[in-house]
Amino acid sequence: MPVPVPRQRVSSPAPAAATTVADSAGTTDLVLLVIEDDPAGTFTVPELVDASGCRVRIRTARNLTEAERLLTDDVHCVLVDLALPTGPSGGDDPLAALRHVLRIAPRHAVLVLAGSGEPELAAEAVRSGAQDHLFREELDGPLLSRAIRYAVERKRADSVQVKLAESRLRAQENARLERGLLPTPLLQGSDLRFAARYRPGRSRALLGGDFYDTVRTPDGTVHAMIGDVCGHGPDEAALGVELRIAWRALTFAGLCGDELLSTLQQVLEHERANDEIFATLCTVDIAPDGRRAGLCLAGHPSPLIARRGRAAQLLPYEDGGPALGLLPHARWPRRQVELGGSWSLMMYTDGLIEGRSAGPGSLRLGQDGMVEMINHQLAQGLHGEELLEAAVTQVRELNGGELTDDVAVLLLDRAPRAPRGT
Repeated sequence: MPVPVPRQRVSSPAPAAATTVADSAGTTDLVLLVIEDDPAGTFTVPELVDASGCRVRIRTARNLTEAERLLTDDVHCVLVDLALPTGPSGGDDPLAALRHVLRIAPRHAVLVLAGSGEPELAAEAVRSGAQDHLFREELDGPLLSRAIRYAVERKRADSVQVKLAESRLRAQENARLERGLLPTPLLQGSDLRFAARYRPGRSRALLGGDFYDTVRTPDGTVHAMIGDVCGHGPDEAALGVELRIAWRALTFAGLCGDELLSTLQQVLEHERANDEIFATLCTVDIAPDGRRAGLCLAGHPSPLIARRGRAAQLLPYEDGGPALGLLPHARWPRRQVELGGSWSLMMYTDGLIEGRSAGPGSLRLGQDGMVEMINHQLAQGLHGEELLEAAVTQVRELNGGELTDDVAVLLLDRAPRAPRGT
């Protein structure tokens, strides 16, 4: 069915401008693709110019096949004639042409052209996905130009709303997934307080290759561990979760020290993607009275302990074993350490100490810098969750921006019991 030529006032040509999506002020030139089957080509004007001097350049396609060829990235809006023949594939559906356009142009604004006697069909077209409808008998240049700009803005607003909704759903799914991947400490019956912080190094990642866990076995011993799989991809993150779950199961099965780490090395060797993957690990098993612990290091930084009235310091780190997966038949000696009556034990991955100490190009913070930083924060009265949050935040600030490596920090606190009757 022929489409009337939009009437257009004569005006001087507008200066050339880049073809981009219309900005919020509506001052950017647009490109319209018209799909209509008039053999005479009734859309003969190459462009429209509105009162503000902005142009709408027009392309025409006589059928859907030609429209697909002309639907390039610089097209902002499509005007489809509902009377366009669609052939046998369209059947008796009066909106077949529109549905085809919506499939091939999901990111474009779409207008439909209908007869003035088809208001219900035009309304159905909008409900089906078109941004607006125009009646053939009422069409003129200013109306078309205005409708195109409104349609483009409406499509952009709809797209933003869809992205916001997807973002909210993704955040909810991420939160559920993170709760499933990060451990829930099992410390029922223990007087120890637990806190942890985790920050993956990869942008938008849920987890990196760092992992940790804490459980209390039936004999009253509290077991804690922290580890780091080399690398930062999803495979390393998955391997870290596998090692954490294996550690928990083996710990409840009664394994400890060298026997536990030897079994974990077998798990790593079986699950890793290639022979170059390894993992560092630190484990402590705290006696039921809370005054002493066994310490095993597999290529991992030694924990930091802070005792009441004394500066924080690193636990002994001599005689540790190699990282898991480096040497077959390796051994990991278990060292007995005295904790005392009141203490805070901080376990961490190397992401906390490998950041810069004063911005890009400066020296690494290192363990000595970390100990100094923690002592300063303890002097300010920070403890528990506040201490960990301050530590991770300050390490990032000292680094001069986001840390490239994953950071995991675990804190166990033991306060002396109050005398009975007080």
